[in-house]
Amino acid sequence: MLLLLHIIIATTSIIYTAYVYFFPSKSKLNISYALVAGTLISGTFLLISTPSHMVSTCITGLTYLGFISVGIISARHKLAKSVDKLE
Repeated sequence: MLLLLHIIIATTSIIYTAYVYFFPSKSKLNISYALVAGTLISGTFLLISTPSHMVSTCITGLTYLGFISVGIISARHKLAKSVDKLE
């Protein structure tokens, strides 16, 4: 059950971060942060409960975190530029 929840949160996080990149706002970024936190927390619990494939799990998690971080940082820069244009 936790694995299914983890997969749903991670997939939603990827899709939502892509959406936030194209339509950035501060509240959407906060939701994206919460989804990333949920993915990391559920992934940590999965890793603790079944530590058999720790290296591959950690590499996958770091890859996910890297891609999501690039998306969030890009969205933040895009939002900052749009706020600067308004001022």
